[in-house]
Amino acid sequence: MTEIGRFAAMMTKSADLKRRVASELAAAVVGVIDACETSLRGGGKLMFCGNGGSAADSQHLATEMLIRLRGAVERPSIAALALTLDPAMLTAVGNDYGYDMAFERPLRGLGRKGDVLFGITTSGRSPNVVRALTAAREMGIVTVGLLGGAGEPAIAHCDHVLLVPDQETARIQECHIALGHAVLELLEDRLVTRPL
Repeated sequence: MTEIGRFAAMMTKSADLKRRVASELAAAVVGVIDACETSLRGGGKLMFCGNGGSAADSQHLATEMLIRLRGAVERPSIAALALTLDPAMLTAVGNDYGYDMAFERPLRGLGRKGDVLFGITTSGRSPNVVRALTAAREMGIVTVGLLGGAGEPAIAHCDHVLLVPDQETARIQECHIALGHAVLELLEDRLVTRPL
């Protein structure tokens, strides 16, 4: 297949996967929005964690809430943070406790009952994300999985699941950021209509 053909196939697969996600996950997305709104109205916050590209997505999505999602929408800053932002913290926890504790350790210090944690893993198998989701549930934090593949074992630790039904990391990541933007944009609409 030529590069032009491969490019067209990539774009087509991505578009087809997003159409499938749109038809299959709409109700789940509304459930996530409801959980986030409930948390924020109760004084909670949104937290995000993931590795590699999913770490970048965590930072991206948290920033959309903390700073600004859409230039045309003026609203107060919304409490959100990525558990991936601090290199000193990440290297300390890796050195002192092991990388599997990279998100659980800070979550236990920063998380509070009623918060929401988004665990992002394209395989569903990232040990540090699974540990964070498990700890969050123990703490009364609502858990949302942005997952891929079969979602296991992470799916078992999620109150809300946004599972992209594919095995290809890049295509899953494309859907994850689209899902994240959709959740946050619809959440923002609610918060603008009825401010915190």
